[in-house]
Amino acid sequence: MFSTVLVALPAALICLFISSAPAHADLKLCNRMSYVVEAAIGVDYKAATATRGWFRIDPAACRVVAQGTLTAERILLNARALGVYGSSPIPQNGADMLCIAPDNFVIAAARQCRSGQSPAPFTQISPTATDDGNLVAYLAEDSEYDDEQARLAGIQRLLVIAGYDAAPIDGVDGPKTQAALAAFLKNRGLTPDIVQAPNFFAAMIDAVQSPSSTGLTWCNDTPHKIMAAVGTDDGKTVISRGWYRIDPGKCLHPDVTGQPRQIFSFAEAVDGENRALKFKDRPLNWGGATQLCTRESKFEINEQGDCGTRGLAITGFAAVDMSGGGKTLRFAMP
Repeated sequence: MFSTVLVALPAALICLFISSAPAHADLKLCNRMSYVVEAAIGVDYKAATATRGWFRIDPAACRVVAQGTLTAERILLNARALGVYGSSPIPQNGADMLCIAPDNFVIAAARQCRSGQSPAPFTQISPTATDDGNLVAYLAEDSEYDDEQARLAGIQRLLVIAGYDAAPIDGVDGPKTQAALAAFLKNRGLTPDIVQAPNFFAAMIDAVQSPSSTGLTWCNDTPHKIMAAVGTDDGKTVISRGWYRIDPGKCLHPDVTGQPRQIFSFAEAVDGENRALKFKDRPLNWGGATQLCTRESKFEINEQGDCGTRGLAITGFAAVDMSGGGKTLRFAMP
């Protein structure tokens, strides 16, 4: 008999299928989400807490995060989606605030953060004991994908971000998804056999984070993290959407679907707490004169009037010239 722990998300759920089995063998995390995720674990034992991360896990893949006998009174988990997906679709609401670091880390005293570390919410889990004696916890969305569906939905999601029409992201194969995948492979000079290769998601992410000859591409040439938003006008409705995270030295294609008559862009450099940065006392951002509605958290807004009275911010977007079929905007230091 086992129960389920849910961490509520706007677009997805982390669903941890658990039992009361003690931790006594390898601990494995399995990803049934349509996102490539990075996970960190925490271990409580005799009033001491340690954390370790990040473990990158592709859709439909599993990864051992602790080998051998794991002595623990409590096991905790934090998970995040890669920056390529924009503002993380996996916000956390766990009760334990434990220390993490931006890159791979092992922190022995994880309740007292030091320089270069920051607190993050962790959720307690009790993984299921499998027939081989190991322990496993599943990360899943509210769509409740099986492994095959999660992998296909993960491919669909990256195709859409790369500018190919593979929507809806539902984990269901069909001519539309296959046509988008074939076009992606051809345009990137990849052979069909790479789809079954272990590094396929890494190859897709590299492609998404590289400039493209079609659609809109943002490239971050600054040493700072950049958060960006896009606006589209199809002649009837103007939609603003954000935020997309662009790491230093990386590029990103926002998911612009359909055939909009006009595309708008806004981007700003932020610090580790997502606070807007200034350079020589001026905001370090890239925008323009077209005023669209935004808000601090992830958003998609299809009504651009009365932003302020609706509790939204008014942000100046720049019109993007897409007459050449593709446009790369490079954000650099002044």
